Amino acid sequence: MHRKSVYFLVGAVAILIVIGCVMLFSTSPFVESGKRSGLYFIQRQIVWLGIGFLGCVISANLDHHFWQKTWVWWFAGSLVLLALCFVPPIGMAKNGSHRWLNLGVASFQPSELAKLATVAALATWFARRENDASSFVRGFVTPLAIAAAPLALIAPEVDMGSTALIGATVLAMMFVAGTRVRYLAPIVVGGLGGMFYLATQMPERLGRLLAFMNLERDRLGAGLQQWRAKIAFVSGGETGLGLGNGRQKMGYLPEAHTDFIFSMVGEELGLRCTLLVVLCYVVIILCGVLIAMNARDRFGMLLGFGLVIVLALQAAVNIGVNVALLPNKGLPLPFVSYGGSNLAFCLLCIGILINIYRQGLTEKEVKQDAMLRARTGAKRFRARI
Repeated sequence: MHRKSVYFLVGAVAILIVIGCVMLFSTSPFVESGKRSGLYFIQRQIVWLGIGFLGCVISANLDHHFWQKTWVWWFAGSLVLLALCFVPPIGMAKNGSHRWLNLGVASFQPSELAKLATVAALATWFARRENDASSFVRGFVTPLAIAAAPLALIAPEVDMGSTALIGATVLAMMFVAGTRVRYLAPIVVGGLGGMFYLATQMPERLGRLLAFMNLERDRLGAGLQQWRAKIAFVSGGETGLGLGNGRQKMGYLPEAHTDFIFSMVGEELGLRCTLLVVLCYVVIILCGVLIAMNARDRFGMLLGFGLVIVLALQAAVNIGVNVALLPNKGLPLPFVSYGGSNLAFCLLCIGILINIYRQGLTEKEVKQDAMLRARTGAKRFRARI
């Protein structure tokens, strides 16, 4: 199964990209864009798709240990770019958030680079200090200090979604690396409490939280998007209204081409297609985990797990928001939503996973490793080189 995992991985990603482009072609003409062409968003998405595909090909053929050797530069660069988000006119403010950089021909979201830089930094740290993973200072305090640097810059951007995403990825990687659960548990509880407190101090976020608790009452206010998304799913039913026949995209559902494109899939293509989208993410997660587990060394294992966790959490949160199981968060659906920075980042992650697979253990080595662990009773992944 391991030898075929990469084919299922690439196939699932390809299906999601096709669905994303088709739905963006259907929804983008109705997006308020001034004098821009109705094909403006799909054209830009195709350009970013080309950039992301190039990055995927390069990273698939580039030894993934490159990220281990150069993580300091990527980490420092991401911090500089995150800081520039607050420096006009380079930094762009939209809806009260400072998440983007103005590159002239396009905008870029530095938090996407920060995700990769943080994962690479933690994978490098734990790969070099495997025996210290259970210690309080080197296995808990230091990794948290590393992750705190980008989070301290992303949170003031008023990007609670990316802050929570990176924070959850960090904790998950620490758990996989061997950090003691008794150290992580208070951080999880404290983090959830802190996010809730910050949400209550920001009027817009508080409004979303209150709306989530009662969409019926706030269906014309902060709960409008999730309320309209539910209408889209109900209207689509099992078979959908037909491609291009969706009604919510016609000015009723804001951000139908980005954060809420999953609900448009449900309205136009129906339950069958939404389940196909979910299945594709399940395949990506399973194949990614399988590739990580069969990495040739500890760094490859941790890097692969970290990238899979980022993609999985982002997809889970977006789908949860669309079906009103989670409060509204501004996270795009990987490979499907409009958004060049995120699309390029996700394809880069896939390329790195492909390289980890290419350098991974052979079927014979996997069997030998399983037999060795069975004889020795080993429970933790050990570096082999």
